[in-house]
Amino acid sequence: MISLFPYLAIGSIVLLAVASWLSLFNHSLRMINTLFSIFLIAWVIWITFLWIEIERAPLRTLGETRLWYAFLVPLISWVLYNRNRWHWIVGYGFLLSTVFLLINLLHPENFSRELMPALQSYWFAPHVIVYIFSYALLGMATLIAIHYLWIKKEKVWEDFASESKKLVYTAYAFLTMGLLFGALWAKEAWGHYWTWDPKEVWALATWLIYMIYIHYLFSSPKQHKRQALLLVVAFVVLLLCWFGVNYLPIAKYSVHTY
Repeated sequence: MISLFPYLAIGSIVLLAVASWLSLFNHSLRMINTLFSIFLIAWVIWITFLWIEIERAPLRTLGETRLWYAFLVPLISWVLYNRNRWHWIVGYGFLLSTVFLLINLLHPENFSRELMPALQSYWFAPHVIVYIFSYALLGMATLIAIHYLWIKKEKVWEDFASESKKLVYTAYAFLTMGLLFGALWAKEAWGHYWTWDPKEVWALATWLIYMIYIHYLFSSPKQHKRQALLLVVAFVVLLLCWFGVNYLPIAKYSVHTY
């Protein structure tokens, strides 16, 4: 299945591009749903057989988590399109997914079967999956905020706010689960729930900034532009937690860089 990834990636980009074009011009919903169904089925089959082939969850490296992100983001955009008929949302999901797919095409994974002892835990897959799912939801919420900031119309944000809040609230629940699963995993692997590891600190910072965003929604419900800006800033912190920490000098002290 590893050798089939380039075909899956290119096929996915084509399918999503066509779906984006059709949604942009309000073409047949049935055709759009058919394209996304093919995308979903292809990815589920590929991930399932890859998991079997490498005898572990394909979630070990940054590159492998990017694949899950490229898979989940378009599906979320599909759900949002069916719920709201936002003709632009499918294209945003397509662009974000394509960026991640192209990165993995240019820097292919070797999908090693080996797992370090700390990763040989039943907490490994749930911890990473809930985090990546929350990241995908927050990524789409951020794209909605960016779309609003580009249009800059108060009435538009009122239309988007409901879905954006649902995405953030759901993502925050999964983000919290990821933090708790990580603490339980750390206890099993290293004997401590929390060690102030650089990755742990940034994960906590991400959790806190989204908590601040949620509180801001309640304390300043009419500050739409500031809400959107805070959502974008929060996503930047999330990206620093996910990718950025690995490139900082403190990464050499982290047990999460493998």
